[in-house]
Amino acid sequence: MSDKNKKQFGVWMDSQHATIVGRDANDNGEFTILGHVKNSGAGSNSSEKSANNHEISLTQKFFKEIAILMPNIDNIHVTGTGQIQEEFINFLAETAQYKNAVADESTSNKMSDEHLVTFIDNHFN
Repeated sequence: MSDKNKKQFGVWMDSQHATIVGRDANDNGEFTILGHVKNSGAGSNSSEKSANNHEISLTQKFFKEIAILMPNIDNIHVTGTGQIQEEFINFLAETAQYKNAVADESTSNKMSDEHLVTFIDNHFN
């Protein structure tokens, strides 16, 4: 299977926002922005335990909303700030649909959509 036929995706993410890049099936397999996902974050709770549980629940929802935009992943490169990328890769590895995906990560600052598309294209080519 050539690289252009593989289901390759890139994600820039931090704990509040994710930008998803993938190959456009209708445009000669060029990378394009597939969508943006926001994590609303936890509100205030009366107890630390409730706040932690709520935050974990919202993070899982955030990851699921990102994954919906990427069916049948063969390769994924996750980049961004903080440790959320590693958590997302672990989420994918624990999800049956994505467990065979080849994933790698890097650290990068926030970038424009156009720069992210170029970054992911350079990573896979």
